[in-house]
Amino acid sequence: MSPSASKAILITGCSTGIGRATAQRLARAGRTVYATARSVDAIADLERDGCKLLALDVCDEASMTAAVRAIESAEGAVGALVNNAGYSQSGPIEDVPIDLVRKQFETNVFGLVRLTQLVLPGMRAQRDGRIVNISSMGANFTFPGGGYYHATKYALEAISDALRFEVAGFGVKVVVIQPGLIKTNFGERAVAELPEAQGDGPYAGFTEKVAQATRDVYEEGAMAKLGSGPDSVAKVIEKAIDADKPKARYRVTPSAHAMIALRAVTPDRGWDAIMRGQFPQPGKS
Repeated sequence: MSPSASKAILITGCSTGIGRATAQRLARAGRTVYATARSVDAIADLERDGCKLLALDVCDEASMTAAVRAIESAEGAVGALVNNAGYSQSGPIEDVPIDLVRKQFETNVFGLVRLTQLVLPGMRAQRDGRIVNISSMGANFTFPGGGYYHATKYALEAISDALRFEVAGFGVKVVVIQPGLIKTNFGERAVAELPEAQGDGPYAGFTEKVAQATRDVYEEGAMAKLGSGPDSVAKVIEKAIDADKPKARYRVTPSAHAMIALRAVTPDRGWDAIMRGQFPQPGKS
């Protein structure tokens, strides 16, 4: 980053997981970190690590605008934005209520886009900035029952690719982080967000299997051994912020490398066959 540019780092979704670990790591290293969450009470302890705290709801325009203005007033500009806030809305495409689909995209995509739009004028003015978008290994393949979540990550990747080209001439660099399995409460929330299965509904058995597969992956299954803690992602985010010439994408955890490589060499019919081995196919007796 330019010596005269703002070094302030804005991180969304700091109440748990990757956002919290990143805020702690960067603040303890002496960085100027603005840790955010919908409720400041949820991140109050981060102040002890040296973080500055702000309320920020990525689904609320006034909240996003106020947070960016506060940082620009104190620091001149947002030096680096880490778009981390997000969650997984699981469930069959037919079963998930459309208002929950909109909420998923509002949080994972539209909020990210709007916050990026708000910080870019300041970055362009100082001709320096870094935007780090937290994607997922799931931007490269799709699990049954996770279509909406995967769709948001595919969208994030497309937006990041376009943005990387569009802002490079202004000195702003865009980086995508693709974590694999991270041992946080992400899996718990994904299970909690499943629509309630109807006992005699067409997707009842499938939905329960999706819930169990999610628990296994994040807690006790073989794939869990290929996961890592959130600090493994925080380290890569720090690298992406500091690098003079960052990669366009960083993949984190053995699970990300293994699953992305598997999907890359597996034809669609072969992938569907693998999925049938993991999930009961709705409509099949």
